Amino acid sequence: MSIDEYLQSLIPKRDGLVAEMEEYARLHNVPIMEPEGMETLLQILRLKNPQTILEVGAAIGYSALRMAEALPDVKIVTIERDEERISVAKENISKACAQDRVMLIEGDALEVAESISAYGTFDVIFIDAAKGQYRKFFELYEPYLNDGGIIVTDNVLFKGLVAVPEEDIELRRIRSLVRKIKEYNVWLHEHLNYDTVILPIGDGVAISKHKGTRK
Repeated sequence: MSIDEYLQSLIPKRDGLVAEMEEYARLHNVPIMEPEGMETLLQILRLKNPQTILEVGAAIGYSALRMAEALPDVKIVTIERDEERISVAKENISKACAQDRVMLIEGDALEVAESISAYGTFDVIFIDAAKGQYRKFFELYEPYLNDGGIIVTDNVLFKGLVAVPEEDIELRRIRSLVRKIKEYNVWLHEHLNYDTVILPIGDGVAISKHKGTRK
């Protein structure tokens, strides 16, 4: 048994709506956060105890509802552009009776930033959308981060391909995407206003904390 398999064996079995969403994601090839990464994010959030979270990339509402379940007092604003996933996310939010705590913004995250201002600012921003646009998402939404806030980015190790020589990646599209993720990781670590660490858990989780006040 590998270390990853051992850690996965310790994660409590999910049931109910959570299990339904995981099965739907598996059957329909919807990318959701890997179990170890999800549990790590939830523990970070429990320690941070945010009152407001902005999620860039709702998909079917899986992460938003997991966060809402772990933090009963939190308010979450989540953005999604895919019409089919929006429909499924709405259904899942309704099943969870979380409409009063999870607000779904429909549209491209690169185009709806102005509508986010109506919800104020956020203690945590979670980026889990188009990987090639990570830096743009970060720059677009970090002004909405509260003092002492953190920005979490998923999939920053991209199945370990960030550590593979570029010439060994056969598909040009994947090669280009990996290059963008690697550039994003370097940019995060060199950012003058944030301290960043990447946790090699799940598909790689970057935690970026603002160094000072937002003013």
